[in-house]
Amino acid sequence: MDKFLAGQNRWKNEITLLRNIILEINELNEDYKWMHPCYTWQNKNVVVIQGFKEYCALMFFKGVLMKDPKGILIQMTENVQASRQIRFTDMDQIKKGKSVIKAYIREAIEVEKSGEKVPLKKTSDFPVPEEFQKLLRENSKMKKAFASLTPGRQRGYLYFFSQAKQSKTRESRIENCIPKILAGKGLDD
Repeated sequence: MDKFLAGQNRWKNEITLLRNIILEINELNEDYKWMHPCYTWQNKNVVVIQGFKEYCALMFFKGVLMKDPKGILIQMTENVQASRQIRFTDMDQIKKGKSVIKAYIREAIEVEKSGEKVPLKKTSDFPVPEEFQKLLRENSKMKKAFASLTPGRQRGYLYFFSQAKQSKTRESRIENCIPKILAGKGLDD
């Protein structure tokens, strides 16, 4: 955690305060995952502290299952299925909201304790662009490599390919991703 904080310029004080609030609850273990402080309950991810250019945030892994009585949970993008953030732009916001922040963290712990799962879209729910279908039909090695990827990696590629509006752009994206797919890697690996 010290290395993480040492690398923070913009949000160092806010992140330190958020960390202290989380640690006051005494039910979570502190870890460091995805280059961020992550807090777990029985080795299950509950909340992570994030720093961005315009804000810092608490990101709840199963935020979609939380009640959100204050209406402060934010879906980061339209394609994020499970996680939700509470965003902060200054220290006062965190200080004034300390009791609410703790309540949300406690709720996130209870959601995890309940064992409830977030119903996620299946890979088959994502459109497969014609350009990619053609490649898979014509290249058995590529078809096998794509089929062996984890469902999350498959969804990432399908979403990335299908977001291009023009066929030429889809073809270019697919072509550029072929080496990663053949290597068994995801889009962001």
